[in-house]
Amino acid sequence: MKAIVFIILYFGFLGFIQEPAISEIRDLHEKAVEQEEAAEKLMELVEPYNVEKPVLMGYRGAGHMLMAKHVGNPFSKMSHFKKGKNILTDAIEEAPENVELRFLRFTVQSEAPSFLGYKDNLEEDKTILLNTIQDVKDDELKKMITGYLLSSQAISNAEKRKLKNLQE
Repeated sequence: MKAIVFIILYFGFLGFIQEPAISEIRDLHEKAVEQEEAAEKLMELVEPYNVEKPVLMGYRGAGHMLMAKHVGNPFSKMSHFKKGKNILTDAIEEAPENVELRFLRFTVQSEAPSFLGYKDNLEEDKTILLNTIQDVKDDELKKMITGYLLSSQAISNAEKRKLKNLQE
């Protein structure tokens, strides 16, 4: 009898768990670049998500890669980075047309140190971002991508001018 009550309560409680707001996830991702606490909170919020929610899964991967920046132990750094890379890759394989996932990978690859050898998709993702940014309906996402691209050293001045022209 106790087991049945427990099961009902457990599954009833799961019904109250809500998916985190994407704006909160994006904000934590941005802060996680500099703040370990934000990286930890980001990973905590998106930990349960997998291929059913590829964008949240992508942020989980990005969160691990950002945690690599905050841990001191070189083995932990590499472990977080590799785990995050695999998760983000899986998310992109699940939703290859998702511009937000391409943006996440582009930001990581453009900022990753060369010795990690994680720059394989930089040009591909940049092309996708530049060619699809005008079609992004989510204003928050569009602003986030545009702001990053305009400040990125991985984008040429000519590409930045083209991007600025699209904004006008």
